[in-house]
Amino acid sequence: MKLREILVINDDGIDSKGIKVLSEFMRKYGNVTVVAPKYPQSGKSASLTLDNPLILKKYSSSPATESLGEIHYYSLSGTPADCAKMAINIHLNSGIKTDLLVSGINHGTNCSIASVYSGTLGAAVEATIYGIPALGFSLDDHSEDANFESTLHYADIIIKEYLNTPYKEGVYLNINVPNLPVEDIKGIKFAKQGRGQWIKEFDEYKDPKGHQFFWMGGHFNNLTNDQDADHIALHSGYVTIVPHKVDNTDYEEIERLKSLWNI
Repeated sequence: MKLREILVINDDGIDSKGIKVLSEFMRKYGNVTVVAPKYPQSGKSASLTLDNPLILKKYSSSPATESLGEIHYYSLSGTPADCAKMAINIHLNSGIKTDLLVSGINHGTNCSIASVYSGTLGAAVEATIYGIPALGFSLDDHSEDANFESTLHYADIIIKEYLNTPYKEGVYLNINVPNLPVEDIKGIKFAKQGRGQWIKEFDEYKDPKGHQFFWMGGHFNNLTNDQDADHIALHSGYVTIVPHKVDNTDYEEIERLKSLWNI
């Protein structure tokens, strides 16, 4: 197998188990450069740091072996999208062409409306803007010591298929894995972004001096029974793959409005 130049990003931070597992796993596909936020950055979407300097710190490196590519770890005091930009520029400044960016493995799902807020997918968006193929992996388990065995099993299947498929520019893949043993997962299902919203999003508290403050919480309100919706398929025991586009223009709506508006 041809060794590729791979970037690995996440939003849970450089010390999360998910990125350690994923980055080591990706070494069998090529040389890996990891750039992850210094601290957890969940919910940052594709936001960038514009008002503070960014500090890049090199953690460690391991040389290539007969069967594994080399790996380099960096932390950055920024968002996942900052990390993706920095990683891409590390490659550019070294004369390296990036073949693939993989984001994750996220502790928790990025289904339905969560995909809009996801820092994991924010990094994938950034890569896609640069024309770099990108995948985001998430597991339906928020625990720090999550078991990623099933995720890696299906990641191997998905990545091999992905690398053998012509890349479509402007599209990245959002992959979610149920928190089940490999033998209990029903398979892989191409899905659509599910419809839902968060309600009762803020819990109200008072500090010792009686001052009011809020902490984001909320409950997910499902708005569809479509079995092809990603969150429904996931909870039915499938690994879901949703292709997302960076260009979210509604071209049909353009034509509808042109036919209705007197402008």
